[in-house]
Amino acid sequence: MSESVSAPIKVDVWSDVQCPWCYIGKRRFEKGVAASGVPVEIEYHSFELAPDTPVDYDGSPVQYLSERKGVSPEQAAQMVERVTTLAAGEGLAYDYDHIHQTNTIKAHELLHYAKERGVQAEMKEALLKAYFVDGGHVGRIEDLADLAATVGLDHDDVVRALESGQYTAAVKADVAQAAAYGIQGVPFYVFDGKYGVSGAQESETFAQVLAQVASERTPA
Repeated sequence: MSESVSAPIKVDVWSDVQCPWCYIGKRRFEKGVAASGVPVEIEYHSFELAPDTPVDYDGSPVQYLSERKGVSPEQAAQMVERVTTLAAGEGLAYDYDHIHQTNTIKAHELLHYAKERGVQAEMKEALLKAYFVDGGHVGRIEDLADLAATVGLDHDDVVRALESGQYTAAVKADVAQAAAYGIQGVPFYVFDGKYGVSGAQESETFAQVLAQVASERTPA
């Protein structure tokens, strides 16, 4: 078997740390990978759903959603209830009563920092869990450094990198690439640089896409 056939399928994933569908999609994708048996190499890319959000937003997630989407608080609450139920179906205990709505650019910078050190996947999971499940704050540098330390990264060096804006350009490059691809919502998955899949699809869909991409690599 040639290397091109046996090499892992590269999957580029655009997502945001405060995107509830991105965490649901992550779990469904992981199940799809397991079901397909196809080896993958995953790289996470930055997408800012709300770059104008302050680091310390005063209101609740429901209030934020109501303002952002232009819907009534009741409608926003229903949206939160629906996504919380769907998350529970994937084993994720979303706690919207304790979520800190925030600006995610520093979290994205941290993911680039983690990528260079080989722990991007672990950092991504830790950020999503902190935000949606544990009531953590993923917008403040000190909180992010504490979280980074839990995946083996150097607390003080993370503070240095985030305070200096060392990875800001990398985040903006990801955002620009998303725009070039025409990505308007996340999660968005690009397989082998050829096929795009939008949204938190069912795990069976991801398994089918992986099987298809793998089969197309196989020489006739």
